[in-house]
Amino acid sequence: MTQRTILITGAGSGFGKGAAIELASRGHSVVATTETQEQADALAAEHPELTTIKLDVTSSDDIAQAAGLEIDVLINNAGMGVMAPMATVPMDKVRASFDVNVFGMVELTQAVVPGMMERGSGRIINVSSVAGKLASPLTSPYCMTKHAVEAFTISLRGELAPHGIDVCKVNPGPYNTGFNDRMVDGITEHIAAGDEATFAANQMVRDIVLTDQLDPADVVTALANLVEADETPLETLLPEGIGELLQAMIDAQA
Repeated sequence: MTQRTILITGAGSGFGKGAAIELASRGHSVVATTETQEQADALAAEHPELTTIKLDVTSSDDIAQAAGLEIDVLINNAGMGVMAPMATVPMDKVRASFDVNVFGMVELTQAVVPGMMERGSGRIINVSSVAGKLASPLTSPYCMTKHAVEAFTISLRGELAPHGIDVCKVNPGPYNTGFNDRMVDGITEHIAAGDEATFAANQMVRDIVLTDQLDPADVVTALANLVEADETPLETLLPEGIGELLQAMIDAQA
């Protein structure tokens, strides 16, 4: 097995932390990045096998650090979850969500791609979501960003393939990392008092997203396997079989 140097964003928790630990256990050199220095210090104390740095994907100064690293694989995992009615969601929250989930991903990718081009090899794995494949009431602030990740990944894969750089994405469903809970719990603060229809829609979203959440170890393993694969598919939908369910939901919305 070829040892690779891997940079993972959003490695302070969830999929990012799990993938960092798993890949280090497989013998790879892992640069695990976190939004804050406190998170980086805590992760380093807990897992000294990782190289930990503060890399806030909304900070151009932090991103500039990555340009000087010889990264074989970039896992764009950092994410922010916002769900709310589109009529009342504060625009600063919408902009912040795009800053983290889209613009930060693009800027960091632009920072590491020149080095990959110079070496003639590399891999970029974008963590999207099933939310990038469809949308429903109250989910749009998050779904819009993941739809953008879909377009970015598809375009980038075609653009970079001639340079020897592979680009792919994973689309997880509802996994139990705490991310979904925080996102869904934030909906009610943006629903106007007395808006019973929207409160009913909120309960529907809670039931769909938070019921029977899955073991995130499956996504961690999938990310690690994609790092090591000789070739990757454009898309890895998780869990297995969710693609058919998504298609049925898309057909129902048509």
